[in-house]
Amino acid sequence: MQSTQTRRSFLTTLSSAGVVGLVRARDLYAQEAPPETTTVRLGKIYGICIAPQYVAEDLLRAEGFTDVRYVATNPGISTALALARGEIDFTTNYAPPMVISIDAGEPITIVGGEHVGCFEVFAREGIRSIADLRGKNVGVQSIGSSQHVFLSVMAAHVGLDPAKDIHWVTSTSPKPMELFADGKIDAFLGLPPEPQELRGRNIGRVIVNSVLDRPWSQYFCCVLAANREYIRKYPIATKRVLRAIVKAVDLCATEPARVARQIVDAGFTPSYDYALQTIKEIPYVRWREYDPADAVRFYALRLREAGMIKSNPNKILADGTDWRHWKELKRELKG
Repeated sequence: MQSTQTRRSFLTTLSSAGVVGLVRARDLYAQEAPPETTTVRLGKIYGICIAPQYVAEDLLRAEGFTDVRYVATNPGISTALALARGEIDFTTNYAPPMVISIDAGEPITIVGGEHVGCFEVFAREGIRSIADLRGKNVGVQSIGSSQHVFLSVMAAHVGLDPAKDIHWVTSTSPKPMELFADGKIDAFLGLPPEPQELRGRNIGRVIVNSVLDRPWSQYFCCVLAANREYIRKYPIATKRVLRAIVKAVDLCATEPARVARQIVDAGFTPSYDYALQTIKEIPYVRWREYDPADAVRFYALRLREAGMIKSNPNKILADGTDWRHWKELKRELKG
């Protein structure tokens, strides 16, 4: 297999994979006005579960964007703030940090869902559930990171006070996974490709798998959000960005090997084997079955339980979501 693909071969792959074909797409786009801007900036964050965002560049160019940029940001609240400040225009990110930022009044808007299930919670022997994390050392990159927010939500859901009952160990170097592998912490939440690597090394035991375990497996964990001003100024461009990323989600479901090779060749992750395993394990194909509004509502309730937001779910939905284009695209891109 060649290590890279030309834009033409990439788009041909999309057509053969059963995604909207290039000819059909051109006919469809001809009925729409061109995007109001030809520039779009996407977040580049740690974690390869958001592979659709990383393989969407050629699809975005087919939508009329000539200047597609990836801007490095830190995951979690930091990514949401970069979006709010206008440093990036769109990004896929974990839903809870986005909800926290909307509650704080940041000008971001969730416009769709991407996939269900990507994180796994690893713990040492003797820890069998989230409730067993009481009094334990749990590693996260930082307070407010995606790992911290997700684990706080899960802890509150089983009756723990995440601020008092868990001893958070923050570290970016060494990473929490490395601290866990060295036996220096009791548990941590892994984001792809960390779970794939730890399972390959037979380290620790999984106490929560969000692909399989309820209630987490019933909701989008990652959602697509945009800078609110970008949506206001460029509604056509917004729909075209969302369409490109949704089609890239389908590509992940139908052509995982090609997607894995592309994100490795583009420098988003170093290991092809772990990338391929990640993309095969995440149920990208099921995106049509889920409602992103349900995910926002669910996580808003959990975050309120944890004392991390003040707003109720209806206010979060009213202030920080816009499903117009999502609903149109679900009809347009029937699988």
